[in-house]
Amino acid sequence: MSEEVPLSLGQLSVWHDIRELPARRWHEPNNAAAWRLPPGVSAAQVRTAVRTLAARHPSLRTRYDLHDADAPRQLPPDADLDEDLTALEGADADPLALATGLAAEPFHLEQQLPWRARLLTRDGAPSHLLFVKHHIAADAWAQELLHQEFRQELTAPRGPVPAAPGPADLAAEQYGPAGLRRQAAALDHWMHTLTQAPTATLPRTPATTGGTVQATLHSAPARPAAHLVAERARVSVSSVLLAAYVRSVARTCGADTLLVQLMSANRFGGRWKGLVTSMNQWVPALIEDARTDDLVKLADAVHWSGLAAFRHGMHDVTAVAALRARMPGAAEPACAYNYVAVPDDTAAGAPPPRTPWPAGPPTLTWEEPFTTIGPRCYARALESPDALSVRLTAKDLGRERCAEVLWYLHESLLTAAAAS
Repeated sequence: MSEEVPLSLGQLSVWHDIRELPARRWHEPNNAAAWRLPPGVSAAQVRTAVRTLAARHPSLRTRYDLHDADAPRQLPPDADLDEDLTALEGADADPLALATGLAAEPFHLEQQLPWRARLLTRDGAPSHLLFVKHHIAADAWAQELLHQEFRQELTAPRGPVPAAPGPADLAAEQYGPAGLRRQAAALDHWMHTLTQAPTATLPRTPATTGGTVQATLHSAPARPAAHLVAERARVSVSSVLLAAYVRSVARTCGADTLLVQLMSANRFGGRWKGLVTSMNQWVPALIEDARTDDLVKLADAVHWSGLAAFRHGMHDVTAVAALRARMPGAAEPACAYNYVAVPDDTAAGAPPPRTPWPAGPPTLTWEEPFTTIGPRCYARALESPDALSVRLTAKDLGRERCAEVLWYLHESLLTAAAAS
């Protein structure tokens, strides 16, 4: 590529989320990771592996022309990576805390590459790679792809590998004839869903307005419960968790039909499944009879609504914004949901969680959110081999109602699993 091209649809979604952020919040699209290094790996091997990944994936060498906020462009990828890998000595330091500190420094996307890495050493020996990236460069799926490739380059280097497709290649397809037809179908889905959706929102009170709270529910018993309900409903665990979450939100809203935003990974196969870029986009789904006592039935309905929505996951957020401007009375989503999925084979050699998953009773922990970008009531579900966690970030809701949503979700799972 020798000239500027439009952003891909996933990149454009990221840009729309961040374009009006004040400078003090420019760090919020960043994500941090601390990748543990195999014993005996040298600093030179780590540097070579990092440079190999940057050479392979154009997204890691791409800067952006953002002068026209309404028509952002991606620049031709840099030919080479011209910076070295700085080492940090930290014998007693928490690697993830160090990475999070690095993530607090914003990226200037027009001048800087959208990622940074540091080599953490302990007593002079390489211990971790601290990796920070802007969300426009890679989503969670792409970050795990990079993690897997990085480990492979350290343990079994593949040698020179042709450059992988990049976001400019994806944009070319998305703005080609077939891609434009898919965009039109996706816009029709938005119009139909917004037309059908009733107004149902979570309550606000003067005491909670203007604040953001974040809590994470960790539960070991919720994992087998969710799997049992999924077997009965013949759907995914993701659909079961979404059903329990929607049921809890509907109870708080006092509504039976909810407009829900689902995070579509847009990696359902084909050439783009392994692309390193940001492909996530919010897509609307309408969930009916959300307060039903039958979680199995609701999980089935959620499953089919989700499938219909995910078919239209790739869309032009600019066109959606224009559509909403023509529908001033259209409902806003009552809540949003993301079941975090990453590529297979993440267990082998992966670093342990920062803190062990609780094996005993479920716990609810409160956190200061790193970012408040995104929907008003956003649940992010994650499954480990031993437990489930659901992190809820909620604006204008308050701690009490946030906790109620999470605990009722949990109660729904356990009650449905115990039912004969």
